[in-house]
This record gives sequence, C-alpha cells and structure tokens, in this order.
Amino acid sequence: MSEESAKNLKALRKKIDDIDRKILELISDRANCAQQVAEVKKSFNADAFFYRPEREAQVLRNVMDSNQGPLNDEEMARLFREIMSACLALEQPIKVAYLGPEGTFTQAAALKHFGHSAISIPMSAIDEVFREVEAGAVNYGVVPVENSTEGVINHTLDSFIDSPLKICGEVELRIHHHLLIADTTRKDKISRIYSHAQSFAQCRKWLDSHYPHAERIAVSSNAEAAKRIKSEWHSAAIAGDMAAELYGLKKISEKIEDRPDNSTRFLIIGNEAVLASGDDKTSIVVAMRNQPGALHALLEPFHSHNIDLTRVETRPSTSGTWNYVFFIDFIGHIDRADVSKVMEEVGSRASDLKVLGSYPKGVL
Repeated sequence: MSEESAKNLKALRKKIDDIDRKILELISDRANCAQQVAEVKKSFNADAFFYRPEREAQVLRNVMDSNQGPLNDEEMARLFREIMSACLALEQPIKVAYLGPEGTFTQAAALKHFGHSAISIPMSAIDEVFREVEAGAVNYGVVPVENSTEGVINHTLDSFIDSPLKICGEVELRIHHHLLIADTTRKDKISRIYSHAQSFAQCRKWLDSHYPHAERIAVSSNAEAAKRIKSEWHSAAIAGDMAAELYGLKKISEKIEDRPDNSTRFLIIGNEAVLASGDDKTSIVVAMRNQPGALHALLEPFHSHNIDLTRVETRPSTSGTWNYVFFIDFIGHIDRADVSKVMEEVGSRASDLKVLGSYPKGVL
C-alpha cells in the first residue's frame, strides 16, 4: 500500500469513528425520549401499554420512503426495527408467545416483527398461543396462517372462530429449507430424514431426486427434527437457519425447497384493537347458509364499493349442518366510511359476522 493510500485509509477510518460516535449519541437520545414517553403515559394511565402497531408501521414506512441508499430499504428498516425494539424494552419489554419449539420459523417471524429485544416464549400448539394471549400471560402471539405453496393453516383459522382476540399485525417470512446433519453423520450414509410434514411437501421433488430411498419421518416441527438428529447416526433434518445455529448442525444442501418463492404469512394476535396506520388490512369471518347465490351475496358489496379482496377461504361451520364460514381479508381499516358501509351490507345478508381485526399491512 502506498503512503498516499495509507493516508486516505486513515482519514476514512477517522471519519467512520466520528460518524459512529454521532450514531451512538443519537441512539441514546432516542432511548431517553422513549423513557420520557413511558413516564408521560404512566402519568395518566398506570396500566398503559407502550407498543402501538400502527405507530411502528408508520415509522418503518417513513424510514423506507426517506432512505437514499446505499443500503436497500428493507435492510434500513430492519436496522430501525432493532433500535425501536431496544428502546421499547426500556419502557416495557414485550412478551410474545409463538408456535415452538425454539428455532422454528414462527420464532423467526416473531423476532422479525418485534425485534430481538422482545421476550419470545415457545408454545407447543397453536391453541396454547391463543390461550396465553387471552389470559394476559403474554402481550402478543404469533401464529402461521398460510403458506404460498401449501395453502392455509386450518387450525389457526378455526381458533379465531371462538376467540375474543384481535389480529394486530402480519409478517411474511421467506422460507428457506436446508438439509442438516450432525458431526457424527456422513452425507453418503443418510438413511432417514426428519422434518415437519409441510416441509416434506415443500421439498418433495428435491428429496425424490437426491434421497429417494431415505425414510422420511414427520415430527411436530423442524426444530424438533434438528434437535433429534443431534443424538442419532445416519440421520438428517430439514430445517431453517435458526434451527441450524441453535443446535450446531452442518448444512450439506441449502435452499432445497422446490419453489424459490416459498413464503409463509404469520398473524400477530392480541387483546387490543389497532388504530389506522394509513395502509391497512381487515380480516373478518362470516357465517352463511349453503344456499344458491350465498357467495355472490357475500362478495357483491365489496365489488360495488371497490374494496380490494386479498383472500377468501371457506371452512365448514361446527355450529350447524351445511353451514359454512368464510374467512375474508381485504384492504382498508374498519374505521373507514366505505369499509363500515360494506360491513353493514354484509352483516345484513349473513347469519353472523365477526371482525377479527384491522391492522397495518406487513412492512417487512
């Protein structure tokens, strides 16, 4: 390195050090402001809760809109998410239940949405996540609701029918599956593969091509699969990055999912309604009798008021013979005048209508 290059490098490093000090001061200022916000809220409501989904969505959207690069919008928003998560933890740490065990994609979704300063607590079943939130043992829950290749998770939809909980947010996670082994296993000696049944379905073609004779054993989660092969020989697991890191496993094949656009949508559930953020979704469940024209009567108000539907799912009702319930997602907040009008019209035609929640569209 020439003397001139060394001089330029030294100057750039000094500039970076100066910038880092400024960043440190600004983050500390933000944290101090967060603590002051907490004191103000407590002064007029001792039980005030400090996390506001609509406010966080607005902040992250503003970050992405104002970003000038060279970091891309999502990377910049993720950095701000972690700063906000750490600042919020100074006010009141968020407790989040998720479909476990530790190392699942649902935990990854929870941390993506709330940041790593949130306290994430694994539950063994979806209905347990609902119960923990209803009981107030945690502030929020995270549950999977649909996969881009395998469709909806019916257990999640069914749990909403009798639950008083609200949908408070959504997060979409790109799902990458890896074939993992422990140190005791040789790649050419794999005779059995563990994973969740849905992951096997998402990697079916790859497995048929590369390990057609290996026994496929379905377990409760990919994290459970990763944990199990730590104590077995000649076994492999299909799981994601979090499980690989948690259990110290080696990736012998990465991104083995059959479709590169494989993603799962998760819902954030809580006890409080969410105010409008400016770019929102609403989810409802509607009970209709199985009679000619029922679906048209249900959907016609959305068309006439130009409300964009994003999902319609049908489930058989457990409350009556030949009754059906429709789970519907659409663009707009329940407080909007046009959305309220649609709800009036749909409610007059349905045997039952339940608003599951209005919430910000997923930012990240």
